[in-house]
Amino acid sequence: MNPLISWRARACVAVWLMLAGAGVHAEVLTLTQAIARASEHNNDTRLAALAVEGAQAAGLSAAAPPNPTLTLQSFNINRGLGVGSGKLRDKTVDSAVRIDQLIERGGKRELRVANAGHLERAARDDLRDSQRQLRLQVSLAYYDWQAATARLAVLRDSAALSDTTVGAARRRLKAGDLAAADVARATVDALRARNDAQQAETDVAAARIALMSLLGEPERADVEAEPAAPLAAPASALPDDAALARRPDVQAAQDRLEAARAARKLALAQRSSDVTLGVQFEHYPASAANPQGSGNSYGVALQIPLQWRYAYQGEIRAAEVALDSAAENLDKARRQARAELLLGAEQARGAWLRLRRSEDELLPAARQSAAAAEYAFNRGAMGIMDVLDVRRSERAAQLDTLAARNDYAKSLAAWRAALTESALP
Repeated sequence: MNPLISWRARACVAVWLMLAGAGVHAEVLTLTQAIARASEHNNDTRLAALAVEGAQAAGLSAAAPPNPTLTLQSFNINRGLGVGSGKLRDKTVDSAVRIDQLIERGGKRELRVANAGHLERAARDDLRDSQRQLRLQVSLAYYDWQAATARLAVLRDSAALSDTTVGAARRRLKAGDLAAADVARATVDALRARNDAQQAETDVAAARIALMSLLGEPERADVEAEPAAPLAAPASALPDDAALARRPDVQAAQDRLEAARAARKLALAQRSSDVTLGVQFEHYPASAANPQGSGNSYGVALQIPLQWRYAYQGEIRAAEVALDSAAENLDKARRQARAELLLGAEQARGAWLRLRRSEDELLPAARQSAAAAEYAFNRGAMGIMDVLDVRRSERAAQLDTLAARNDYAKSLAAWRAALTESALP
């Protein structure tokens, strides 16, 4: 081996060990910070914000009045007689300048503005709902990360305790107080505990990557979750209809219903025919080549479309169908929101009861049993297999309690997000 390469490899390993031993501190990322970062980088939220800008642009178009039309014409040019001599204005050419202005009737412009305004409000509600859902997604991913980190700590402690037990078993083997088969069983149990701890490390990394992906930083590893905080009991009262109506998805459906109503009125307003008013100036000079010229003249024109064959029946029917669809979507949004709230409340109550039972009864009983077993084992009053079984029961109780806490934190976040747009405790 090249001595230089070997030296560099040893130096790199030494530096890595030094940094690891020094305990390079990772950034503690709070849930509030995670939500703020996700809001800046999430694609769905950005698309919803762009949809708001698009709706604003549509509103500008809807409010704009129709522009006038300028027409320049030349006619009555005689190829045989020519256009005569002299200046351009004296040529024997009939020329005209005309301006036409469309005059809308039936309040079409006001109805277009109303329709665009409701759609813009719906787009803003969609943005709020996208932000609400993002907050919930980040909260759920964060709680999974917290739970995975806490589970890793439990399994590492279990692995360390198993190693200690193996050491104690080997000492008792040398003293002739324990059989070799029991030492082998303790060793197998310790190896399994190490494997569980190793898998827990992978689970923590996977949970962190899932969260950081929502934040747009999936490659970051220098972060850690803050310790889990105590959680309050779920609310017992269900929200009223007024609170349900404040949900952004329900408000967006309501805004689209109002937009559909304005669109239907706009379709009906097409029956009020728009008129076009035109004003014209005509210049037709007389000359030797064209004695019929008459000089300057003025004219006024009025165009009225005649709805003899078609009176916008298709547009009106399409607007009515769109109105019915918007009403169905609003009813669907209300039903889904209420079902979400009822289900969230039930899940939160059930998870809270499981958490209380685990923390107040299951875990203390498992710890008391484990402490008694350890005391008996250290004094030779209990076999090693019995101790290992008690330890497994304690570890299972710890993991069940962590899972119950995670389930409750997530169900509480879903309940609060469904009700108040906030997933924070």
